[in-house]
Amino acid sequence: MSSLKPQSAVQWLALVLTLLCLLGVAIGSAIGSTGLESWLNIWQDPTAFQIVWDIRLPRSLGAYAAGALLGLAGALAQGLFRNPLADPYLLGSAAGASLGVAVAMALFGSNPFTSEFLGRLGLTGAAFLGAVFAVLLTLLLARGVQHTLRLLLAGVIVGVVLGAMASLITLMRPDVLQGMQGFLLGSTSFIGWNACLLMLAILVFCLVVAFVFSRVLDALSLGEATAMSLGVPLAVTRMGLIAVLALATGTAVAQTGLIAFVGLAAPHLVRSVVKTPYNWMVLLSALMGGVLLLMADLLARMLLSPQEMPVGVLTAVLGGGYLLWLMYRQPQRGDAS
Repeated sequence: MSSLKPQSAVQWLALVLTLLCLLGVAIGSAIGSTGLESWLNIWQDPTAFQIVWDIRLPRSLGAYAAGALLGLAGALAQGLFRNPLADPYLLGSAAGASLGVAVAMALFGSNPFTSEFLGRLGLTGAAFLGAVFAVLLTLLLARGVQHTLRLLLAGVIVGVVLGAMASLITLMRPDVLQGMQGFLLGSTSFIGWNACLLMLAILVFCLVVAFVFSRVLDALSLGEATAMSLGVPLAVTRMGLIAVLALATGTAVAQTGLIAFVGLAAPHLVRSVVKTPYNWMVLLSALMGGVLLLMADLLARMLLSPQEMPVGVLTAVLGGGYLLWLMYRQPQRGDAS
């Protein structure tokens, strides 16, 4: 794509990622414990139709939506903090979600992956509220959004403290250990249509708001002084971006648990292919994040078939390997310059 004009390269990348999404959803609806038999007999066998329509299809679409939310949140975090290593969990949302789930499980004694619908809804809500609480606590400690470094430090502190509290609850209540482990490893196995449609709706809303703020992110990339000289209201725009970041991250984490590296790797992969302003960057990062998690979910289903590998483990291994490759490659560029 390097020989194409920038706009053409962006459009081609968006088209390729969209086609990969459609291909991944088709494959995801075809594979499972019953193999291709259910997919081939979908119109003849009511059971096969139920397996494909009620289990496989919402899981695949939900995995894509969760990955897209994390990819979008990663692009916003990296643009907001002007740090290519920023990820969606930077403001403590992951630790907050873990604490919310730990508290809910300790109080109600339910396992997030074997509970009834009401219990599942309660744990999902607890994870989302925990993530939002962590972000609000970070903003409180940082005394607003004026200082980027203070926000980063507050996010690290909140993440450590809330994570330690979740671990303490787990130690005090060993019966919730298995359920917490499932949440921390991440899973798309129990995404239904309600969760899928919720994530898709939040994704559309976050994309619209991020597109509105895209010029602000372009201005911030030139430095805070330059952004202020251009008349950008930094406090208001930062608060709006953090709200979108928290909403996207909290929604994804509440439905799938902790999925590592997708939000960090998606913007990096987009930048490695095209250079584009943030109006396209947020969209391409969402598309890339959705494809990454969808493909990881397919691999998690197939590698140990008929058993499944937790998708969060797979994304951590693949994402960690990618970042190690970047670290190995970056010094060579510096030496060459």
